[in-house]
Amino acid sequence: MPDFIVTANEAELTAKQFLHQHIPAAPQGYLRQLFKKGKVRVADKIVAADDSLMVGTRLSLPDSSRIQELLFAPQGLGPQLDILYESREILIVNKPAGLAVHKGKGHERDNLTERVTTFLTDRGDKFQVAPVQRLDLETSGPVLFGKGKKSCAELGKLFMQGEVTKTYLALVAGKLLGRGDLLSDIPAKGKLKTARTSYRALVSSDTVSLLEIQLLTGRQHQIRRQLAEAGHPLYGDRRYKGPCPRKLSRLFLHCRQLVFIDPFSHQRIAVDSPLPKDLSRFLPRLGIDH
Repeated sequence: MPDFIVTANEAELTAKQFLHQHIPAAPQGYLRQLFKKGKVRVADKIVAADDSLMVGTRLSLPDSSRIQELLFAPQGLGPQLDILYESREILIVNKPAGLAVHKGKGHERDNLTERVTTFLTDRGDKFQVAPVQRLDLETSGPVLFGKGKKSCAELGKLFMQGEVTKTYLALVAGKLLGRGDLLSDIPAKGKLKTARTSYRALVSSDTVSLLEIQLLTGRQHQIRRQLAEAGHPLYGDRRYKGPCPRKLSRLFLHCRQLVFIDPFSHQRIAVDSPLPKDLSRFLPRLGIDH
């Protein structure tokens, strides 16, 4: 009998949403029939499609050949999502470098928002979804989406009020030690706006430093611009004249964590995103052990 245990990142999903994530090959109609016929259970209790789930809940399905076939079916050819957290109002997805958040020139058909929209539509969700924050094309890490207008508005307020902690990892040229702050004015929509960034050196040598960075304001290219102006441009940053070795095919900037208070459940949400393999494998080439 197939069993599935709800993890912390899956709490507050409906039972139907949960099963769609774990059995992506299952047609929506088939899942509906499982619930309608009482085939989805927690212990001896029948679970409804719209029931919310709690951490540690164990869902059981019938031990049928059809379910086994769907469980081991190859993944579809469509774009996949790395979901880091989901609730009724919130979806946080890991964005790879090179994928735009929004539709734009050269990214009309494939962008993160389009992938999320397709995923939710295929799952049968009918609400509108939109990203509440963005990452540059070359930056990887978690992107927060709101489900529906109310969710987007409430989550947007958190960012406007500076109540979301965003922590990055960046590899820069030159030696930086300890902690520090970067404060400067950056052009934004025809005006100069104050930009604030805090950093902490994790590992340093005479020629390179791995930094943990907290973004205190959200200006375009803020981290890249401020570090370049300070004489420590990012590795892989051609725009701001950072070192671009052949073994590094992208910008070395990754958002490793988002922390905020869920405006709906009032719980603290901390979502971590590990350093991607292409970046972690590059560090030893420079003698850095992370």
